[in-house]
Amino acid sequence: CITACHFCVFYRLMSAGATKVYAILTHGIFSGPALSRINNASFEAVVVTNTIPQEEKMKHCPKIQFIDISMILAEAIRRTHNGESVSYLFSHVPL
Repeated sequence: CITACHFCVFYRLMSAGATKVYAILTHGIFSGPALSRINNASFEAVVVTNTIPQEEKMKHCPKIQFIDISMILAEAIRRTHNGESVSYLFSHVPL
């Protein structure tokens, strides 16, 4: 969730000369006034993974973007199931 603390960091970055600020989140769990806060903030984008469906949230907040991690997650599960190295993914699979 984007909290007041995140907005403090955002404003510090902007006052330090940043021209664009992106928020990168693992899981986009947006509750309460989160979407209106994001819409009203000067974030360039809020990027989340698709571990939680975001289509409905994206309709109300165009700043939300997602990264599809389904293939890498499936490969990690396959490797774990077959007793193969998961750490291989960190250096051999492009995002």
